Amino acid sequence: MQRTKIAVIDYGFGNIKSVINALRYCGAEPCIVDSPLKILNFGGTILPGVGAFGPAADFLKLKGFYKIIRDYVNSGKMLYGICLGFQLFFTRSYENGNYEGLDIISGEVKKFEFGDKTLKIPHMGWNDISIAEGVYAEKMFYSINNRENFYFVHSYYVVPENFLYVSSICEYGLKFCSSVAYENVWGSQFHPEKSGKEGLKILSNFINEVGK
Repeated sequence: MQRTKIAVIDYGFGNIKSVINALRYCGAEPCIVDSPLKILNFGGTILPGVGAFGPAADFLKLKGFYKIIRDYVNSGKMLYGICLGFQLFFTRSYENGNYEGLDIISGEVKKFEFGDKTLKIPHMGWNDISIAEGVYAEKMFYSINNRENFYFVHSYYVVPENFLYVSSICEYGLKFCSSVAYENVWGSQFHPEKSGKEGLKILSNFINEVGK
């Protein structure tokens, strides 16, 4: 049986090895892509990322990824953003400045700010999520129980303008959007590739959607 090919954008922000290994484990054929036009050859693409929003956004713009990724989404092909890649989906981030995101989803990226000093920043480690209602959330979390734990590492969180995009909620000092799923756009603040069998189920669900 032919494996579904999934593009993984390598733009120098984060180690993509764990994403590659997870996709292979899930039965896909991951292909590293470092130039924009190449992603157009794939039915599914993953935008990973670890680090600061501004430098990542600037690099993607410089390389011409912004327009191509938007065109890719508009064509109906599947896109999954992980951690920083997920945050880049949004209109704007206030991480060390004011930076323009891909604006695939209207909303902002804000910093955790707590009066409770026992809550450490970054939010790092395992935390449970509440799965939202809706057909796209059901597709993303197919065969996954509510309140399962996933692995997080982040100091900023996303605030979508439209709750329709939200596929799960997590709580850390406040309730925040931990993932989105709407039509062909999926993304998560948590790392599915580092979240054990439940994270691998999400990647498998994504691969299945690409293969349809």
